[in-house]
Order: sequence, then C-alpha cells, then structure tokens
Amino acid sequence: MQKESTVNGQPDEAIDEDLIDTLIAISVVAKRLAANLRKQNTENGGKENEQDE
Repeated sequence: MQKESTVNGQPDEAIDEDLIDTLIAISVVAKRLAANLRKQNTENGGKENEQDE
C-alpha cells in the first residue's frame, strides 16, 4: 500500500489543485497584460511585432 505524501498537512491532490489554479491565474494576467501592451503599442503608432534591442 502506497502512502500519500503531504506537504504542510495537505495531500498531493490539494497541492496540485492549488498549483493549477495559481498557474491559470498567472496565465490570465499575462494574457491581459499582453493585450494591453499590444493596444497601447498600436495606439502610439508602433509596429505590432517590434522588439526592443
């Protein structure tokens, strides 16, 4: 019988679920930031695929 490992008293499934939720939230925020930057860039007359070097 395999014992379920825990971190801070939480089972692996709960930790995995928390990690998934955190990564989804980061992804949503990154997508919003990218959209805002794209919009701001086009409003300022910049090119859409331009990179600073």
